[in-house]
Amino acid sequence: MVKKIISHKIIWPVLALIGIMLFNLIFTPGFLTIEIKNGRLFGSIIDILKHASPLIIMSIGMTLVIATEGIDISVGAVVAISAAVACSAIVAGNSLFVAILYAMIASAICGLWNGVLVAKIGIQPMVGTLILMTIGRGIAQLITKGQIITVDHEGYYFIGNGYLFGLPFGVYIAIAVTVLVYIALRKTSLGLFLESVGTNKEASRFAGINASNIILITYVICGLFAGIAGIFISSNVTAADANNAGMWKEIDAILATVIGGTSMTGGRIYLMGTVLGALFIQTLTTTIYSTGVPPETILVVKAVVVILVTLMQSNKFRNKTAKLFHRKAVV
Repeated sequence: MVKKIISHKIIWPVLALIGIMLFNLIFTPGFLTIEIKNGRLFGSIIDILKHASPLIIMSIGMTLVIATEGIDISVGAVVAISAAVACSAIVAGNSLFVAILYAMIASAICGLWNGVLVAKIGIQPMVGTLILMTIGRGIAQLITKGQIITVDHEGYYFIGNGYLFGLPFGVYIAIAVTVLVYIALRKTSLGLFLESVGTNKEASRFAGINASNIILITYVICGLFAGIAGIFISSNVTAADANNAGMWKEIDAILATVIGGTSMTGGRIYLMGTVLGALFIQTLTTTIYSTGVPPETILVVKAVVVILVTLMQSNKFRNKTAKLFHRKAVV
């Protein structure tokens, strides 16, 4: 029983998240304190949930792509494009609904572009998505005309900063996206098709599955989810910054997926592992800032911790640990 638990991929992101929570409990006074002010919950935990919401959404899209043995390193650029489109549309006098619709269409087109390059033309995923990663911020700068577009719109502000029943609004969107994707993966044939394509594309083709269409769909979904994250991120600061919006978010999304247990070689999907991985990444970021780590060393500290957790997710480490616990249990 212990061996089975230790060898399960979900256990390590859980332990990593618990470990960093315990660290904060010891070294960060009031970390677990939650206060209620004007019907809203406040505290470090609430802040983590708020800022992790767009990362969770983006990481879920990345998980679907990686499950098909692909990768999308352009999601950060898609965040910038989505934010630029939404904010520009609002400044131009469009309604909130129209602005969000435009941003969703733009991000879906970005995902479609990546999907066509990878699934239909056959370009390697890293190279195919590198194209949009390179030109995406240039497109965002063209949309914003090289300026930071500030938005003064109550409805748009609410998306990233509003509260509903005491919790940040973004938390509910992240939960809704997670539940919808879980239902699609486990209650429809989509999950079976994704894992089949990720495990063996050729065998899937012989089984009658159109692998290229499945891969295309995952890239469109990934682009769409990055667009949703872009709206939340820009709403949080009430501005669209083409240079900085979504910067390095693709790395966080990939790390959250890998930490969560989904293999880069495709196959099995660990959706809840990805959610835990995203929460771990955001908790780590919050911890680094709250403990006063010098800004120039933040990326180094973050990299070291992530490397350790990723190594713990390797099959060799999990198998050796499981055998060790099994031997102790026998003795």
